[in-house]
Amino acid sequence: MVKGFSLHIGLNHVDPKRYGGWDGALTACHSDATDMRKLADSRGFTSRLLLSSEATSKVLASEFAAAATQLKKGDIFFLSYSGHGGQQPDTNGDEPDAKDETWVLYDREFLDDELNAKFAKFAAGVRIIVLSDSCHSGTVARSIPIYKGIAGIAGLPTSVRFRAIPEAISRKVWKQNRVESEQIQKALPLGDSIAVRASVILISGCQDNQLSLDGKRNGLFTEKLRKVWKKGKFSSSYKVLRNEIAAAMPPTQTPNYLRTGAKDDVFARQPAFTI
Repeated sequence: MVKGFSLHIGLNHVDPKRYGGWDGALTACHSDATDMRKLADSRGFTSRLLLSSEATSKVLASEFAAAATQLKKGDIFFLSYSGHGGQQPDTNGDEPDAKDETWVLYDREFLDDELNAKFAKFAAGVRIIVLSDSCHSGTVARSIPIYKGIAGIAGLPTSVRFRAIPEAISRKVWKQNRVESEQIQKALPLGDSIAVRASVILISGCQDNQLSLDGKRNGLFTEKLRKVWKKGKFSSSYKVLRNEIAAAMPPTQTPNYLRTGAKDDVFARQPAFTI
């Protein structure tokens, strides 16, 4: 029987001791993760939920290892992340812009190189769908997490909170944890070029040069996803899902759709979240 596992991560705050005194306060990430777990449960997935202090790098690595061990060809892994995104200097030379994107976990930033390495542990023929309601670009991060002045964009308040680690904090955290970060990258010399035999589809909350917005109930991306999903009435592909979400969002935040790993056109055409 085909199996479906899912893991849903939401961080409304991080450990200030690990982030130079910054707690990374957000509002809606727990709700995002909980809502994505409910979606997964409604589709028959066996689900796990990690919120804030539970979402450490060690716990995430353990969850990945368990899923990679149990899932075989034809099975599916549904991964969602809601929280801050960031960037670190690339020290293993695999990034054209010399920056590695990160997920800001409770205890440290989790590199895209690490994510690729975890995906590489999955068997050939496994399907992986990733939803990331975060910002993955440090080039537009500001020194404060509140940006005023988006007046004029329909449906958005004049004061909003972005899901991007502030630039000044990012520099401070890199200095504080530089040795650890460099050791992690040194252990992953192949970086983004590591071979992934599973088929991976990523739908992220914004483009690399944009920021994702937090909200009172959900992040903007997750809010629009839930509306498009219509409690399961949506029955088309992941690409169509992304397109309909994008059509409902402002021009300042355009969801990305990316396929990596082994090419699987059947997976790409399947109704979203099909086990």
